[in-house]
Amino acid sequence: MKNYIFLLSVWALALHFTACNQEISQPNIVVVLCDDLGYGDLSSFGHPIIQTPNLDQLAEDGIKLTNCYSAAPVCSPSRAGLLTGRSPNKAGIYDFIPGTRKSKDCRDLVHLQKHEQTIPAMLKNAGYTTCLSGKWHCSSRFNSNVQPKPDYFGFDHWFATHNNAAPTHQNPKNFIRNGEEVGEIAGFSCQIVVEEAIQWLKKKEKDKPFYLQVCFHEPHEPIASPQNLVDKYLPDSENENQAQYFANVANMDQAVGRLVQYLKYSGNDDNTLIFFTSDNGPETLNRYYRATRSYGSPGDLKGMKLWTSEAGFRVPGILHWMGQNTFKGTTDAVVSSLDLMPTFAELAGATLPDRKLDGESIATLIKTGKQERAKPLIWAFYNALNEHRVAMRSGDWKILCRLKNDTSYMPQLNNIYEGNATSVKNAIMTDFELYNMKDDIGESENKAMEYPEVFNRMKKQLEKEYADLLDESFVWKREE
Repeated sequence: MKNYIFLLSVWALALHFTACNQEISQPNIVVVLCDDLGYGDLSSFGHPIIQTPNLDQLAEDGIKLTNCYSAAPVCSPSRAGLLTGRSPNKAGIYDFIPGTRKSKDCRDLVHLQKHEQTIPAMLKNAGYTTCLSGKWHCSSRFNSNVQPKPDYFGFDHWFATHNNAAPTHQNPKNFIRNGEEVGEIAGFSCQIVVEEAIQWLKKKEKDKPFYLQVCFHEPHEPIASPQNLVDKYLPDSENENQAQYFANVANMDQAVGRLVQYLKYSGNDDNTLIFFTSDNGPETLNRYYRATRSYGSPGDLKGMKLWTSEAGFRVPGILHWMGQNTFKGTTDAVVSSLDLMPTFAELAGATLPDRKLDGESIATLIKTGKQERAKPLIWAFYNALNEHRVAMRSGDWKILCRLKNDTSYMPQLNNIYEGNATSVKNAIMTDFELYNMKDDIGESENKAMEYPEVFNRMKKQLEKEYADLLDESFVWKREE
């Protein structure tokens, strides 16, 4: 009998330690997402003036991703793609989401719908506690019972704005905390967002791993920055507006530094994965009336935000898994924000949604620094400022095309609804361009004629991928 009790005790202890080890093996996960940060806006990515020492250190301690892509060249679809691991077109989010003003193309209806499955919901089912701090922009009716709020998609705690910090980054008045208006908050948005994240970390359930999504408003307009940082950059700037932009990125870097320091101070530096990136490329100066401080840099890339050329969606990417033995250095492996869901599922032992994802796990890349991408990346952005609405990256090559209906090119579209869905799905791909992204990141030499075998292979692959995307693209319909 004593031996039996002893064996039961040993067995119970073994189960206890196994459970503890499984819990420990689940990494804490932090996603830091900037708004309109350009590929060339960090000093570690080549900016000659802006100093971003905290992010530079994060890249030095971890992995600098030079071929990192967002899911779209504009914010709302980019965020939806990151959350779901699928092309935002499949969620019906084709462009940035405005407010509730009724429009013929049903744009006022657009939101992340209840059937969509997200990273925080997936991780919550795997035992995580979750938090969103910062910009949401995945619904037209923010903080309304008409459309699901962030908590519906798995965020235990959320502190967010619909879109931009208002009236500017300084002393914003439009934050909502778990459904309740907060009112004016003194300070600058990025620091406020990090402070909320830190306070949540202090109060969260201690026995659970956490998923924290920090979504800065910086450096999206309307830009406002601390005066001491503006004064620091004035001597090297063309004017005060440019100094404001430089200071804005620098302030965001300081906010990241505060968050990393707290993770270390609180003992969360032994198993916390941090992924830093941007939702899309930099805004074009004076493109609209409020874009007077949009001095973001695309680096050596072609285009800007809202382009299907590289600068629209190739963005800075940094990954650091604190306390773990991973690859450290720079990699040119092709990575997308769509990859986060399958990657986090693998690392956390979570169950992926029962649906086809467009991303793929980069766990091998994190460990070794190398990975051959199996799936191409495709973008169909119908409101692109450049003429080519569809683009695909596969290996070292990128192909783009225009869309044509009968004898005229398809116009720019903000949304796909029952009134234009047929013309979109019947449009013919034409005017193809092919670029070697390994040798020509500036997309300066169309190689379609020079490499006919590559061109024909890429064209055939694009035709298939785009047809598949059209089949799954959501069409909005107004219920009468």
